[in-house]
Amino acid sequence: MEESTSTVKTTRPHTGALSGMTVLDMTRVLAGPTCTQILGDLGADILKIERPIHGDDSRAMGPPYADAHADNPQESAYFISVNRNKRSLALNLTQPQGQAIARQLMAKSDIVVENFRKGVTERWQLDYSTACRHHPHIIYCSLSGFGRTGPYADRGGYDFLIQAMGGLMSITGDVHGTPMKASGGLIDVLTGLYASTAILAALHHRQRTGQGQHIDMALFDTQIAYLGYIAQSYLMSKEMPQRYGNSHPTIVPYQLFHAQDEPIILAIGSDLQFQRFCHYAQCDALAQDKRFATNATRVQHRQELIGQLQHIIKQHNAQYWCEGLTQCHVPCSHIRAIPDVLKDPQAQARHMVRHMPYQPSGHAKQETLPFIASPMTMEKTPIQYRHPPPRCGEQSNAILKEYLGMTDKDITRLIEDGIVSSPSQKR
Repeated sequence: MEESTSTVKTTRPHTGALSGMTVLDMTRVLAGPTCTQILGDLGADILKIERPIHGDDSRAMGPPYADAHADNPQESAYFISVNRNKRSLALNLTQPQGQAIARQLMAKSDIVVENFRKGVTERWQLDYSTACRHHPHIIYCSLSGFGRTGPYADRGGYDFLIQAMGGLMSITGDVHGTPMKASGGLIDVLTGLYASTAILAALHHRQRTGQGQHIDMALFDTQIAYLGYIAQSYLMSKEMPQRYGNSHPTIVPYQLFHAQDEPIILAIGSDLQFQRFCHYAQCDALAQDKRFATNATRVQHRQELIGQLQHIIKQHNAQYWCEGLTQCHVPCSHIRAIPDVLKDPQAQARHMVRHMPYQPSGHAKQETLPFIASPMTMEKTPIQYRHPPPRCGEQSNAILKEYLGMTDKDITRLIEDGIVSSPSQKR
């Protein structure tokens, strides 16, 4: 099929923006793998280091599994979502021989990304201080819950924990309900995004100076940064931020309303949009009312306005509002389920659901794997989907031969010693 469809062609020449870059990926679960998948989508060769046999912890975070019929399924949707464009080397880093191999691979790499707890890489001599003494060009990114400094540096960090400790849950949820977390591992994913941006900036610095550097990424820091204008408002006003549910603290009307048949959202971000809404809703008097004429006064008189708008919106069904207001250039939408989003004509036009050839473990024949595409659309160096998410150790032999010049005999000995594993080995 042509590239304009959602099916990926895997035989195109490799012309990604980061083509020729090698990333030693010693991460697992979500934040680190998100970062390295972005680098892989941009063309880097990602050497994913996994525990022999068991692999990345997220392999078991299911169901659902692509290899659900296997005795010990390892290809969860969680794992698949952040591990394309990578090659897997199952390497035992707890053993000196495994650590020595990792150091050899580090010497061949441009970028190292790891998310071990503080002290682990130092104990294995795989830390930045050790690496940069021998390879000053290395860009080394550490991701952790709280970073490498501060009183919490030794603690482990998890997305849910960070959302609670970092203030997000205190401002998320219904006004009169309990605090809520944001779904989808938000802070893990954002930390991965920030990390990839920092790595790209470090590459630019190295191009100018020849020097690598250490990047210290913390979920906790990302969470605080994500508070954005809400935290900034507190710093300026000293007023305690509140939960607003589906409303907005400083924009009105910007929230959920109940139409005749189902809920909708209005996201009116300007006075002109409010005037357009009132004209379509045949309530022009509201736009002329000095209490509601500007956003600042609408925020001040929020409750009076919202009560009137809710009464007006309840008179018609959701389609009436969503179609009519969209034509008037007033942001309005149904609250749509995931299947509807993925089938949306805009999502299809942007090829946000792709497919690639994939052979789950335990299956005799190749299948097609659907996946969510990268949102990066680049004219000169388009995103390419070169490798489906690997089985644990799927490329162990190839990586050791290609990067370290090992022979089949060398690799067989490593497998026998428990230093390396391949997909054929059982848990």
